Amino acid sequence: MAHLSRRDFLENSLLTSAAAALAGSVPQLVRAQGEAADKNSILRVAVLGVNGRGQDHLNGFMRRKDCEVVAVCDPDEQVGQKKGVEVVEKATGKAPVYHKDLRRVMEDKSIDIVSIATPNHWHSLAAIWALQAGKDVYVEKPVSHNVQEGRRVFDAARKYNRICQTGTQSRSMPGTREFMEFLHSGGIGAITLARGLCYKNRPSIGARGTYAVPESVDYDLWCGPAPTAPLSRPRFHYDWHWQWDYGNGDLGNQGIHQMDLARWGLGKSDVGVSVLSYGGRFGYTDAGETANTQVSFHDYGDKLLVFEVRGLPSEAYKGAGVGVIFEGADGYAVMPSYSGGVIFDKAGNQVKKFSGEADHYDNFIKAVGSRRISDLNADILEGHLSSALCHLGNISYRLGEVVDAAEVAKRLGSLKSSGPAGEALETFSRVEAHLKASNVDVGSAKMTCGPLLQLDPVAEVFTGELSQKANPLLTREYRKGFEVPATAEKV
Repeated sequence: MAHLSRRDFLENSLLTSAAAALAGSVPQLVRAQGEAADKNSILRVAVLGVNGRGQDHLNGFMRRKDCEVVAVCDPDEQVGQKKGVEVVEKATGKAPVYHKDLRRVMEDKSIDIVSIATPNHWHSLAAIWALQAGKDVYVEKPVSHNVQEGRRVFDAARKYNRICQTGTQSRSMPGTREFMEFLHSGGIGAITLARGLCYKNRPSIGARGTYAVPESVDYDLWCGPAPTAPLSRPRFHYDWHWQWDYGNGDLGNQGIHQMDLARWGLGKSDVGVSVLSYGGRFGYTDAGETANTQVSFHDYGDKLLVFEVRGLPSEAYKGAGVGVIFEGADGYAVMPSYSGGVIFDKAGNQVKKFSGEADHYDNFIKAVGSRRISDLNADILEGHLSSALCHLGNISYRLGEVVDAAEVAKRLGSLKSSGPAGEALETFSRVEAHLKASNVDVGSAKMTCGPLLQLDPVAEVFTGELSQKANPLLTREYRKGFEVPATAEKV
């Protein structure tokens, strides 16, 4: 199949746009899913990481008439071949090239788009390398493993004038967009509180120990920016989410979706003025390091964002288990899904409902064709800000002190910025009830209570007396050859 180079594709797009504008209408340059595509407008896609979420990336691009998955990359050769090459060949009749090292993808000048579904610790560096190589990028959530590297992805996207979409697909759902428009227009009055919920059962991942890395895995490449520490969890894939070197717990795994929706609904475009987080890993002792029960408070001065993670079985709250609740002066709104929500009056009566789905990849491809960042529903800046909130909550938690539940309640009660109607204590009482229902002895159990950390929301750094301890956690030590740029000038 003939391939139009990226430069020719963009030049043709500009020329076609100009001619159409003179004629009074601008055509859709990149065709919607299902429409016939001219062989010269096919966008060549490489998918990085094809185990788990990467399967959706493959399907998202393979089913399109204007894209071709020409390369797959995974440091686990068995996964790369079985879940990558063979899947694509079966679906399209043409086998993509397999790479173990993603740097080979960046070197391939014929590739237009890099779609990233690697573990979290690789997201930012892979995105930056792709942007530097002149490719457009679709990067999964969270877009970063820490705050600073997420900002560097944004810097790179703007410096190299690339299209960079975040994998928070709710932003492309018509039902969600209409729901947000209703909130922003004052549909439930002034909103003072957004509560993100990630009530998702997460059982033990098994005993901590020393385990053999699968023979099919190039462990040095898999670790990349992270330390090459001995494997300490029984299951190699997926369970990295619960270890700090690679993942961000459920706050940065599932929770990032709801964190993004909560911030969007509040209408906030920064990381707030302070953060505090507390919780623990209850119900079992295993190889996991992240909290399975966690609450984070993000203070915006006039509004509060509260996020709750529950990894033990839990009942829904106001109809949502994995979702978001907004409290307004004239009622409240509940998002129990990715694609819409329900509006209630103050008495709890349903007054309006929004629903509707769409294709997030379609939005990305349209922006690739138009070259307009404004066409993206989930630009990298939105992804960075919401990912950063998750990381900031984890920083407070990781700097916390292990104390008993009574001491946590005492500290929360002394907060001057605890939110409307003593929100911190009300939330804590529900956490205690949840743990008791999960057969956790709250009276003797120990919790990690993080400090209240002050923030400069513009510079995205901590201020105050704890800043010297907290600011180093905005980034990490990188292995040689896998360094994420520390400044915008170096991206």
